Order: sequence, then structure tokens, then C-alpha cells
Amino acid sequence: MSQKNRLGTGGRVNRAIPLNFTFNGRTYQGYQGDTLASALLANNVHFVARSFKYHRPRGIVTADVAEPNAVVQLERGAYTVPNARATEIELYQGLVATSVNAEPSLEQDRMAVNQKFARFLPAGFYYKTFMWPRKWWPKYEEKIREAAGLGKAPEALDADRYDKSFAHCDVLVVGGGPSGLLAALTAARSGARVMLVDDQRELGGSLLAGKTEIDGRPAIHWVEKVEAELAALPDVTILSRSTAFGYQDHNLVTVTQRLTEHLPVSARRGSREVLWKIRAKRVILATGAQERPLVFGNNDLPGVMLASAVSAYIHRYAVLPGRNAVVFANNDAGYQCALDLKACGAAVTVVDPRAQGASELQAAARRQGIKVMNGAAVASARGKLRVSSVEVVAWANGRSGAKQAELPCDLLAMSGGFSPVLHLFAQSGGKAHWNEAKACFMPGKRVQQEVSVGAAAGEFGFARALALAIDAGVDAAKSLGFAVERPPLLKLVDHAEAPIQPLWLVGSREAAARGPKQFVDFQNDVSAADILLAAREGFESVEHVKRYTAMGFGTDQGKLGNINGMAILADALGKSIPETGTTTFRPNYTPVTFGTFAGRELGDLLDPIRKTCIHEWHVEHGAMFEDVGNWKRPWYYPQGSEDLHAAVKRECLAVRNGVGMLDASTLGKIDIQGPDAAKLLNWVYTNPWSKLEVGKCRYGLMLDENGMVFDDGVTVRLGEQHYMMTTTTGGAARVLTWLERWLQTEWPDMKVRLASVTDHWATFAVVGPKSRKVLQKVCADIDFANAGFPFMSYRNGTVAGAKARVMRISFSGELAYEVNVPANAGRAVWEALMQAGAEFGITPYGTETMHVLRAEKGYIIVGQDTDGSVTPFDLGMGGLVSKAKDFLGKRSLSRSDTAKEGRKQFVGLLTDDAQYVLPEGGQIVAPDAVTRADGTTPMLGHVTSSYYSPVLDRSIALAVVKGGLGKMGEKVVVPMADGRRVAATIASPVFYDTEGVRQHVE
Repeated sequence: MSQKNRLGTGGRVNRAIPLNFTFNGRTYQGYQGDTLASALLANNVHFVARSFKYHRPRGIVTADVAEPNAVVQLERGAYTVPNARATEIELYQGLVATSVNAEPSLEQDRMAVNQKFARFLPAGFYYKTFMWPRKWWPKYEEKIREAAGLGKAPEALDADRYDKSFAHCDVLVVGGGPSGLLAALTAARSGARVMLVDDQRELGGSLLAGKTEIDGRPAIHWVEKVEAELAALPDVTILSRSTAFGYQDHNLVTVTQRLTEHLPVSARRGSREVLWKIRAKRVILATGAQERPLVFGNNDLPGVMLASAVSAYIHRYAVLPGRNAVVFANNDAGYQCALDLKACGAAVTVVDPRAQGASELQAAARRQGIKVMNGAAVASARGKLRVSSVEVVAWANGRSGAKQAELPCDLLAMSGGFSPVLHLFAQSGGKAHWNEAKACFMPGKRVQQEVSVGAAAGEFGFARALALAIDAGVDAAKSLGFAVERPPLLKLVDHAEAPIQPLWLVGSREAAARGPKQFVDFQNDVSAADILLAAREGFESVEHVKRYTAMGFGTDQGKLGNINGMAILADALGKSIPETGTTTFRPNYTPVTFGTFAGRELGDLLDPIRKTCIHEWHVEHGAMFEDVGNWKRPWYYPQGSEDLHAAVKRECLAVRNGVGMLDASTLGKIDIQGPDAAKLLNWVYTNPWSKLEVGKCRYGLMLDENGMVFDDGVTVRLGEQHYMMTTTTGGAARVLTWLERWLQTEWPDMKVRLASVTDHWATFAVVGPKSRKVLQKVCADIDFANAGFPFMSYRNGTVAGAKARVMRISFSGELAYEVNVPANAGRAVWEALMQAGAEFGITPYGTETMHVLRAEKGYIIVGQDTDGSVTPFDLGMGGLVSKAKDFLGKRSLSRSDTAKEGRKQFVGLLTDDAQYVLPEGGQIVAPDAVTRADGTTPMLGHVTSSYYSPVLDRSIALAVVKGGLGKMGEKVVVPMADGRRVAATIASPVFYDTEGVRQHVE
């Protein structure tokens, strides 16, 4: 297979190992050591993508993580990866990649027609165009998303495994280029624990892409020597193929390490990626700098590349991207690219807006016969699927002049200067500052134990960069108490350079919208005209401009274009670049897979699974489960072909007419002991607790500081200084934390101790008219008569041979008891109760039946019938609010908002159609409510709970309605999504046994 653009010698590819791969259905060949991008260029494939919005032809621009165009869908099925950058994908045998956002093919993309209508599709066009009719917006949105986009999310489950790892070190160095290597080596020689993180497969950074010499020898030899010494040190860890993507507080740096992505799919074993969380005492950022593109007409054509990328493809991959090249640069880096191209036999012309200066690289270029056009700029590129020529104009005093030449070319290398990679520095809390001489933002004041070195610090001179790296390594080691010797300086040659001349936009602002598009953000099709439009429309904040135009979105995150965009905006606003500022450098620096974040916490391992001591009994008897606060709770117990509704009906009627049993072991249980236990309860509950007798139970409401219901439950007094508090299943940890917070911060003098004992006790609710008879068969040492064991009291006894606490409380309105036994005895006691109740038809029931039973009685579920904005008075439970004592949240109950009329209040709803069950969350409106001009209707409230009641043989619902307690008997309407309007009547939330006699039955 021919690799037309592969050089005969050189590069760091292994020509002995050819690799076949497929791109857009065609088979090509590259070598081990190639990236997908370098292999495509070697095969003379330049047109690789379509742009986001206009579907313009796009080619490879960079050789690194900032690539905006060459974004591909990698592999298929369970192994597919959307939006992978071809410049980062290491080539392997059998690799399959396709272009994204192009249907049915890259060449025949049907959405390419958008190019003809580009003038009608400026920034924010969808905000202004697709506004009428309003109801069509979902269709508009669908088509807009179809037309613009990147890769496709996988439809199959990810077949790979991911792991997480945690590490501590003395010094963390991010970046394996020359500065990072030298800083790491200096610190490591002191004996410090050093970790070195680099995103490439091999160390060396910029040294891999040039012919730099160190100590008179090729720099790569120095890299190999340093790497070998670091690898031999026992306290050094090198993480290659690893990207530091986030810098959090207290020197926590998050890193994703790619372990198998460079291997063929069939050869991958073990974990694909590891998420490292590294806590370092000192961090050294050697993240380098990113070359900037230049903004001129049609600067997005395939064949327009960064100058540093061209050099990288030549030196690292032995690929010559073009043979007739124009280099357009406002700094001396372009001349190094020109020299590299010339050395490979390419014809080269340099276009430089600066006057001829005292630059060694400029002089070297002229000596090599390279044509240099000073005081000139590329106004536009021409071509269809690849650049074919450029128009060169005169440039002086920041303005373009007359046309000077039309230069034919198949490659345009551009360099607009360099921007230090500040993402991690900014995430650490550091503030960037603008350096006018270097025309870039540089690290400023730091707030953590961090230092930037090399190009990341804005030091682009090689010798000076390495000297600062040594200083950083020495300072880091010394600050941690290690003895360190400063290594001798390396023998380096720095070229004298001419100053950079900032060039943010070729051409005038007025011409930006009339001529060929001048792209700032290649990935999101943001042009200079879009930014100027945003400024004209009143957007002055760079963050607002970013969102209006989409500049800096996507996988690129503004690495290439944001500085140019900020400068164009600054000029339009008449401000300086530092006054305009930067956008926020948010994590992640590069995209990170969801799998890496998830690790092994998937499926059943997503959350900790908590099971009661009789979970297996439930499984054996066919229970269906639901997750409640990480607990697996029986939802219902289907028999035969029963569905949920049939099973719940049977369970409900069994409880109301006979006896049922619920596994309530998941209820939160907090053991409270100490002389001030009652005092604590008085503070956290709205009702009084000091006079509760030993052996008695009491229901309580707990409020937050805002006076809103926070939790509820029954607490029993076990002794003079001993209480057992129960909480909702999902609120157990929250309530314990709440109590501990107040004890530790506001009431440290209180003599009271708390202990979570949820797991210690198995709790079974034996419920129904025949519940007493069941317990009497297995518990001979408790008198269950009303006089001896009244409602809301507890007794100690022995149930089926196990020591037990039996409480007479009810969450169903029926005669009921809660049996608490040590968890180790739980299954034995449960089975004994089931056996004792067999003659009475005892029926196990689940949470769904529990909800129906409690709703029939109007009992609330905190978190379902409340939402953090409901007070006890809203619930009609003002009788539980003491006027004689203070408690948490009391003052908030008298605020104007919480005391005002018209608040949402807890009521019942009875639908006119008794068989229709309202959807929970349904919005409630007045029957005569008028729809506003914006399509909304004034809302009275919403449905919080809704069920079909078997004992009432009709639907019931609980709701919160504005002023609901004063609207009993009034009609309301619940609109449905299908257009129906379901009529209902506001009623008392207590639908069954309104007098409450059943729980007191003799």
C-alpha cells in the first residue's frame, strides 16, 4: 500500500511493523508509532471531516490534544468512542474510524448545502428564527440538533472495565517535556517521592518534534537518559498516556491514565483506564504552550495547519504534509517550520507581517533559499477540498493593503504565536495576567503550592526554560526538607529571535462579514463576524459572547481560538485584552470518558446495596424490590400471574380485613442517651418531650432552620435518660448528621450521646384486626389487652424466644404492633410470626401497599408529600407545634412568607371518575383558569401521592393546593399531557376511618 507522503527516513515510527486500518470504509496502512492523523496524512488524506454548523470541508490542523477538526467515531458497538481526536489515537492493527457529522458520507454530505445559506446562519440565528409557531419548537430543535453535532453516543453497554487509584506524593510534575523532565529529575535525586504525568506514549514533549541538541547530542538521547534514571529511582512513578485534567483544592490533581486504548480491541485485557486522584505536597506544571492559528479568509480549508504541527509530522512521524508550502507567521516559529519543510525538499515561501528583523532563524531561512515576504499577510486561502492557493496582501501599521501575490500551494502552515497552557493553573485558583511583549496570558499570582515552568510559564527560550525548571525542582525538594544539589546547566543553543507582532484578524472589521469566512473557533464554526455581531448586539462580557456564539465549546474547549476571539472582541469594544479577560478554564482539560468517572460503580455496584436480615426470605417468596435510601425493600409479592395492581389490592385487603406483616427494618433508628436527652428532643421536635413517660411513644415533626418539615418519626422513651428515635428510611443518615451538627457546634455542653443502631434491630410491623392474636401466640410475657398495652406505648418481652421491644404504633390506621428484635434473630422471628399467623391468613406486604394504607389515612411521607417548602401548618398539623417552648425552626414559622395566606396546604383529592388514578406530580388548576398569552396557566398546586384504594374501591390522591384547607368541597382540574382535563374535588386527606377507631379496637 502506498504512503505517498511518507518520508524515506527519519521519524519515530517502526517501519518494521506495518498496521492496516480503515477510515470511512477505505483501508490504509501506517506504522507502529503513528497516530491516526499522521497515518492519514501519510496516505495523502487531508479532507477528514465536516464542520459543526456549515458542514464545510475540514482537515487536520494540529498534532496534539487541541485538534478541533479531525474528530472521529472510533470502532463500533460496545467499543465505540465518539468524538475521539485523530491526533491522539495511537494507530493499531485493525483500527476502524469514521468521520462524524456527515451523512450519508463525508464526500456526499447532504447537509453541505448549509454552506450556501451561511450568511443566514450567523451566531444565535436559532434564537431569532425559530420562534413561531411556538408549538413547533420541538421539531425545530430536532432538526437543528440533527444538522449540527459531533459523534454518536454508544447504544451498546460499554464492554471495558475502569478503575480508580489514589496516590500521595511529595512532588507532582505535570508534563513530560524537557522542563518537566528536568524538574522531576532534580526533585527525585533528593529522595523525594515524585510522580511524573505525561499525556504522550513517550516522554520528551516538544523535543520529539524537532532537531534540538542538548550537550552537543540529539535531545532524544538526553530524554532517554533522564527517563532511565527516573525509572531506576524507587520513589518515582511515571504515568505515561495520562492526562491531568483537573486541579482541585489542597493540591488534589485528577488524572486519567489510558492503559489499553492503543491496543487492538481483541487484544485488550484488564482495565481500559484508571482515574488517579493524586494529593501532592508540591505541584510543578510543565504543560507547555499551545500555538495559535491566524484568522484570515478560509483559514479552515484542509491543508491549513499549525506550523508546529507540520514540524511534528515531519520529525516525529516522517510525514511531509505538503510539497509546495506557504508559511504565514507573525513570530520566528514559522521559520523553523519553513526550514524543516525545505530540508524535506518542499518548495517554501514565508509570509511575515513584520519588517525584516535580526533573527537567526530568518537569516537561516534566507541562506537556504527560502523566499521571505516581509510586511505581508495572507488575506485568504482558496481551494475546494484542499487549499490550492493563497492571496497575499501588504501589511503595515495593523492594516492590510494592496494585493501582492497569488501563491499556489498545497499546504499553508500558520503560526500566530504561543499561549501557555493555563488550564490547570487557573483551576488551582491562580490568576492569569497579560504579557504585552509576548502577546499571551501567563501565570500570575498562585494560591496553592504550585509553580509553572517552561513554556507553561511563558518562557519560550529553551535555555531559560530549563534553568527555571531546575529552580522549581530544587525549591520543591528544599521546601519539604530534602537535601538537594543543583545539577549543572546543560549546554544549549538559543537562537536570537525577533519580537512577535500580534495579529488577531487579517482585514478590517467592516469586511469580516462580507468576504470569505474567517474562523476563530474551527470546531464550532465561530467566525470573526460572529464575535463582531455579538458585540454589536450588546454582549460585552466574554463569557456571554462565548455562550452566544458557542466559542470555546466542544472537545476543543477554546485551546486554539479563544485568545484570538477575546482579542477581536476587545478591539470591537474598544478595550484592551486584559480588560476583556479570559473565559473560565473549567475541568476537564480534555474529554474524559464517563466510564473513567464511574469506575466499577456500575449496575448493582452504582450505590452500596443494603439488605435487611430477612432479604433472602423475601427473595425466596418472590418479592419484587425497590431501592429506598440504598436499601432493597420488598415492593410487592406477586402470586401467580399477578401484576403490581393485583398484588397490592390483595395485600391491602388482607391487612384491612385480617393481618399482614411488613419488613420495616430499614427505618432509621438512633439510640439517644444522657441527662440532656429530653432537652435535645425538645429542641429538634416541634412538640414537647420532657413529660413523656417511660414506656410511652410519641410522634414528632422535625424542622430545618427555615421552618420547613425536615423529617418525622416515632420516638420511644426506654428509660429516664434513654430514648430510641426512629426516622424515615432515606433520612436516617441525614437526621443523625443534623443532630450531631447541633451538638458539636451550638450545644457542645449538652450531655447526650447518639448512636446509629439501624442495622442492630430487625423491625416487623404486624398489622390488622387480627394482629393481636398473632402476637399472643408467640409472646406469652406481654399483656396485649388495651388496658395493659395502650396505643402509643411499648413493652419489653420475648417473641419466639428472642428478647424484643414491642411497640403499639400504626402507620396504617389499623390495630398494629412493631416488633423489634436483634438482627441476628430476625429471620427466625419473622418465620415464627408467619407460622403463627397462618391460621389468620397472614400476608406479607411491601412498600406499595404500605403507601396505599397510609394514604387512605392521610399520613404524610416526608420527601414525597413535602418538598422542603412545607410547614406543619401547611400540613394541617399545627397541633404538633408547641407554643410553650422553643425549637429549631420556630422563629421562621412567624416570617411573613411562612405565615401568609394562600400557601400550598395539604389536602385530599377525589376524582369525579372514581376509577381514574391521577398521575403524581400532576398540576392542579382552577376549572375556570385562563391560559396566558405565553401558553401557561396559573397553577394552584400539584398531586403529591395518588393510588387506587381497594377498601374504598376508588382512586384517592393527596396534594398541596394554595389555600387548600379553606377550599374543602371545591372543584379543581388536573390537565393531562394528552389534552384531557380531569375534574376532582378537594377533600379531607383522611379518606378511611375518619374517627380513628380501628387502631384502638379492643
